[in-house]
Formats: sequence, C-alpha cells, structure tokens
Amino acid sequence: MGKTLFDKVWDSHVVRKIEDGPDVFFIDRHMVHEVTSPVAFLGLKNRGIKVLHPDRTFATADHNTPTINQHLPVQDPLSANQLKALEENSKEHGISHWGLGHEKNGIVHVVGPEYGITVPGATIVCGDSHTSTHGAFGAIAFGIGTSEVEMVLATQCIMQPKPKKMRININGELQKGVSPKDVALFIISQLSTSGATGYFVEYAGDVFENMTMEGRMTVCNLSIEMGARGGIIAPDEKTFDYIKGREFTPAGEAWDKAMTYWETLKTDDDAVFDKEFTFDGTSIEPMITYGTNPGMGMGISKHIPKAEDLEGGVETYKKSLSYMDFHEGDSMIGKPIDFVFIGSCTNGRIEDFRAFASIIKGRKKADNVTAWLVPGSHKVEAAIKEEGLLDVIHEAGFELREPGCSACLAMNDDKVPAGKLAVSTSNRNFEGRQGPGSRTLLASPLVAAASAVMGKVTDPRDLIA
Repeated sequence: MGKTLFDKVWDSHVVRKIEDGPDVFFIDRHMVHEVTSPVAFLGLKNRGIKVLHPDRTFATADHNTPTINQHLPVQDPLSANQLKALEENSKEHGISHWGLGHEKNGIVHVVGPEYGITVPGATIVCGDSHTSTHGAFGAIAFGIGTSEVEMVLATQCIMQPKPKKMRININGELQKGVSPKDVALFIISQLSTSGATGYFVEYAGDVFENMTMEGRMTVCNLSIEMGARGGIIAPDEKTFDYIKGREFTPAGEAWDKAMTYWETLKTDDDAVFDKEFTFDGTSIEPMITYGTNPGMGMGISKHIPKAEDLEGGVETYKKSLSYMDFHEGDSMIGKPIDFVFIGSCTNGRIEDFRAFASIIKGRKKADNVTAWLVPGSHKVEAAIKEEGLLDVIHEAGFELREPGCSACLAMNDDKVPAGKLAVSTSNRNFEGRQGPGSRTLLASPLVAAASAVMGKVTDPRDLIA
C-alpha cells in the first residue's frame, strides 16, 4: 500500500516508537513567541539545562505587541514583562530574536514563511494553535502547549501519537469574489468545529492547486478550527518558486539536494485515508459567520438557519444567537457593523491587503465604522507602501497600523468594545474573543472591505466590476 504525504513526512521524523504509546518525534523548526514561552524557559532554568538546538529555534514578538507607537515603551505591565522575558531568554540561550523594532518582527506564522524558515517536508511546532499555517508548504506543523514547548527546547523532540489521516478534495472553478478564506469557512461549516478532531488533513484538488501560496496558508491556518491537528498541501512549483532565495532556505548544492527530496512529497496513488470528503468548488460563495464558533457560517446570501433544521445542540445554538443578538431566519446582508479588522496570521499578508484595496479604491470608509488594518509583518507593511496600496488606503479614509496579532485575540489595546459588531478577517469568533462582550463575524478581506465602505454587512460581488 502506498503512503500519504503526511505518512512520508511523519515517518521520516520518528526517532523511536513506543509500543501502545506515542512516537518520539523530531522537530526541525521551533518557533516561539512571548506568551507561551516564559514558563517553558523557567522550566529549563529550574532544571539547569540549555536549549539543545538554538539554531533550530526562532523567536518573535507578536501577541502582546501594540500596533501604534511601537517605538515607545509598552504600557501594559503584563505585556511588557512577557516581551522582556522573551528578549532575555533568547539572549541567554543564543536564539534568534525578532522583537519590537526589529526589521524581521511580525506575526510568527507570517514571518516564518517570509524568511524561508518554513520548507517542504519539515516538522514545525510553536506554542500557538495556528501553527498549522505552515502546512501549506508540505510541512507537518502543529501547535503545542507550554510543557511541550519546554520539551522541544530541551530535546528537539516531542512525544506525539500519530493522528489519523483525512483528505478533503475540492474541484471546479471558484466564483467571482470567492477567496481562500471563503473556501476554508465553507469546509468548516460543512464539517463543524469538531469534524476533523483526531485527524491531519490533506487538501487536494483543482481549487487548492490553483491557489497562491498565501491562499494555501489561509486554508491550512484554519484547519485547527474544525478540530484537525493540522493541514497539509503537497508542494509544487508554486511552493518551490515561493521559497527559493529566501534567507533560511537552502542554496546552491543544498537546494539541489533538498529538491530531490521535496519532489517526492506527494501522496501515492494507492494510498488510503481514514476519511475522505469531496466538495464542488463552484457551489462556494463568499462566506460569513453568524454565531460564536467558526462552524456557524453560511454563504453571505443565505439566511441564518432555523434551530429545528439542525441536528442537536438546539439550546447552545439559541444561546449563541442570543449573544450575537441575531434571530433564526435573519439575513446577514444589511446588518449595521461597528468595526472592521483586517490582519492576523489568517489574513495579514500582502495579497489580503491587495484584495481589500481592490474594493475600497475610489470609495470612502463609512462614518459608522472603526477600521483596524494591521499588516502581519514589516515585509507586508513595506509591500503595501511600495505597491501604492497605502495611498489607496489613505484616500479611502483608512489608516494602516504597525505589525502584530492585534484584534485577533485582543491581548493588546486593540479590543472591540462590548456589544459592538466587528467584521473580522481573523480566525475565531468565540464569545469575547476580540474583547469582553464583543461580537465577531468572520469573513474574507473582500467581505470586510465591502462592509467597511458600506457600513453594513455587504456581499463583495455587488461592488466588484
């Protein structure tokens, strides 16, 4: 029997198999940030040991960073302490540290691919659930907890049971106005937030093959939102073109040797998956969520489902709608909004800002909308300026902030106030995710842009020429 792409990468990194237990699994790249690492480094200190492979460890500040006036001292004491701890721990252990003010600073899952840390066939972990982003390159990437961060720092290995394998196939040409974010939200709406629990998902088919690398990153990023351990897409010429020449990517003979291996990274024709789904890409339309988890989403032209049409969980469903102040049968189109957020490790890349700018160009931000436009890195920020997108942003009445996680999880000052409704390009819409009492609608940059200029939930197809 043939092997899946996931099998090939996983099996090549197993150091030791434990009978009736987890695998001892080698990690090629370990990315750390300021939130989940301080306790892990403290554990090393208490045990009197050093980071085993500082050259395989990369640190960047992102969760707690302010998105305005980054040149000034951070005011929040907890954030300031965590940022300082990351800097000191990185220095003590000889780890690359891209803190505030560093030209390479940005969201961990944006800067990793930008600098070639992420490559096909690698194993990548980080104390952050959306590490699954890196699977877009044919890597096995997943989030880990604080104790596991300490384990990897100390041993460059982790103990993990091998997940089951799922493949999701989508073929056909996407409609106008449908983005990778919509594809991901569509999948989650079909499988639910627990539909892929215990699985590692491979995405296959025309839709993913035709996606850009940034689009693939968005899809893999959201794998965790349907319960998956991670997502992965087979590397191809787009992958190799994207990573070639980047700072940490192999070069010269090392590149040629790597390519010999990378070109083998695809699922064999006779490989078998534990579960498989197939969807028609032509049926997907721009998506929007209406509830308090990413699975509560629908095509933007649809109406909120009736509780009687659902299978179980009616009381939870009604509680979610009550929190959102929505009703069964409501249309989402036309609902007045208060905030728009574009950014995060899901949609903070240059293609996302190009999409946003394509809608707002020649239009003006609605007076009732507060908008936070936050690039995922300084590279993205520079590209926005170089491509003239900043002029479009300013002419439409928007402002660009500095890189960081921002309102995705509201660990800094970018918090949506209680009761306010935000259209967000981030990844989670749980109660209070973007600030205590805040209400979040997950959507694509196109939906966010259309809503920002109209002041209400808007189908971007109505504004696309």
